[in-house]
Amino acid sequence: MHADPQISYSKPPVETKVKVMGLTAYLAGVAGMAVLQTVADDPSVIAFLPDWIEATTLPLVPTALAAVAGFKAKHTPRPDLPADQR
Repeated sequence: MHADPQISYSKPPVETKVKVMGLTAYLAGVAGMAVLQTVADDPSVIAFLPDWIEATTLPLVPTALAAVAGFKAKHTPRPDLPADQR
């Protein structure tokens, strides 16, 4: 049996999907903090919601936006990989 030869690849670029998801999560978090500042001054804005919905919705919004952004972003091609690994 022959051992597989060592294959070296170039340093892979950061996937476009990862960049888009990270930026979207950050921006949604900043927007969420702005909303919290507004709500802190006037809690009647979300007073109609039950407390458990308020607590679960806040972290879900940036997560959902990041997931959608990552789904929509294009995959970063890796021409340095063999065809079966791209």
